[in-house]
Amino acid sequence: MPLKLEDKLVVGISSRALFDLEEENTIFERDGLRAYSDYQILHENDILKPGTAFPLVKALQNLNTDERHLTEIIIMSKNSADTSLRIFNSIEHYGLKISRAALVGGVKISPYLNAFRTDLFLSANEDDVQEAINANIAAGIICSHGELPIEPNQEIDQIRIAFDGDAVIFSDESEQLFQSKGLKAFAEHEHINAQEPLPEGPFAKLLKTLSFVQQQFPKETVPIRTALVTARNAPAHERVIRTLRAWNVRIDEAFFLGGIEKSEVLKAFGANIFFDDQTVHTDPASKLVPAARVPYKQ
Repeated sequence: MPLKLEDKLVVGISSRALFDLEEENTIFERDGLRAYSDYQILHENDILKPGTAFPLVKALQNLNTDERHLTEIIIMSKNSADTSLRIFNSIEHYGLKISRAALVGGVKISPYLNAFRTDLFLSANEDDVQEAINANIAAGIICSHGELPIEPNQEIDQIRIAFDGDAVIFSDESEQLFQSKGLKAFAEHEHINAQEPLPEGPFAKLLKTLSFVQQQFPKETVPIRTALVTARNAPAHERVIRTLRAWNVRIDEAFFLGGIEKSEVLKAFGANIFFDDQTVHTDPASKLVPAARVPYKQ
């Protein structure tokens, strides 16, 4: 009987998000595909170092037990099957339970995301993430500056996921208003529309799926904790709260920062991943916690 993915949290992840492949990517960009392929085949028995998303993936897999299969991790890569052995050798070395992959040999990944019922796609390639967002898939460009130490043996007791609000959980409608007409117009608009739920953004479905997963556990042992970390403040907070209530979505912590730097709050929360649409937030945050930038839909 075929495995059904509809009732699972499906995360598609590129090899560069899972492992540290920055040196190999430099070879590809500098010398081309042939040089990259030759290098990967020559080094296919060399184990790769963990990448930015490695701890998150490992923790998500730990949600699965013999009785309950809640998450599915799928490698989604532009590698060919011939150049992928190093990836799977590294997966086996670290004991990750990843057995499924879409290795598309240089063509676009986005058409396959819906085929695999993908809830979240993580990649270091901006074009791939942009195409995923355009296809209405929650997706983030993994920030990998090499400054955040990754410990492969780290055990995460509770997965902590933090989201920005506008242009991430919610649509970019209010964000665009703020950028075009300023703070005063934004505040007035949100006050007038406080009773009107915000339109869904690219991560709304993912947040709802996470909420569903949370509900599968007793309250005192829920292994996922979520946080909203937004630059909004009062009175613009009301519309956010009413929107989440209308969606019947659980969010565990909310921070309405009104322009305060997000990084220290994210560090205090202990985020295992943070999603935001602006580099002014993801770049400093990525030095303290794993972060991913969410591009606007085109």
